[in-house]
Amino acid sequence: MAKPKIGIIIGSTRAGRFADQPAEWIRDIAKARGDVDVEVLDLRDYPMPFFDEVGGLAYTPTKNEVAQKWQKKIAELDGYIVLAAEYNRGPTGVLKNALDYAYNEWNNKAVAFLGYGGVGGARAVEQLRLHAVELQMAPIRAGVHILWPDMLAAKSEGKKLSEFAHLNQAASDMLDQLVWWTKALKTARAAEAQTADIKAA
Repeated sequence: MAKPKIGIIIGSTRAGRFADQPAEWIRDIAKARGDVDVEVLDLRDYPMPFFDEVGGLAYTPTKNEVAQKWQKKIAELDGYIVLAAEYNRGPTGVLKNALDYAYNEWNNKAVAFLGYGGVGGARAVEQLRLHAVELQMAPIRAGVHILWPDMLAAKSEGKKLSEFAHLNQAASDMLDQLVWWTKALKTARAAEAQTADIKAA
């Protein structure tokens, strides 16, 4: 079986965002493992409108071309790392919108969260875990939370996230769980598809 494909979703599109630093950092750590393929997905490249579909996307195809492109990309991937900035105790609107603009494409896949902000994005991640369950995803337990002091050191003092031992350990723990679940669910989806093909024959 081919190596699982993990998408790293940058959940902020604002100018001056911090997200690029953790996206690059976690991408490099994941690539160094050698057991997964990794791709960064920047929501700036998918400027979807505020959700205005006539029905739920589990049953009603979108007519928006950007959303179709987004759904196709999500469908290609086996698991996800979502970068979550925390705004007013919750995730960004653009990230929630991106989650809403797919449904079947998320199903039966593992997702991990990397939060940042005053409390490491913990409150945003807590909400995102609930959204993930509703989208029939498997949110893993371990996550990465970049607290405000570490953010300031990275933004203002020129420190690299790779210099923080506690963050590297958290990233390793998160990836261990994510890769395990991603492989398990990829195998299960393949078996289910094979069974469906046999029944259809």
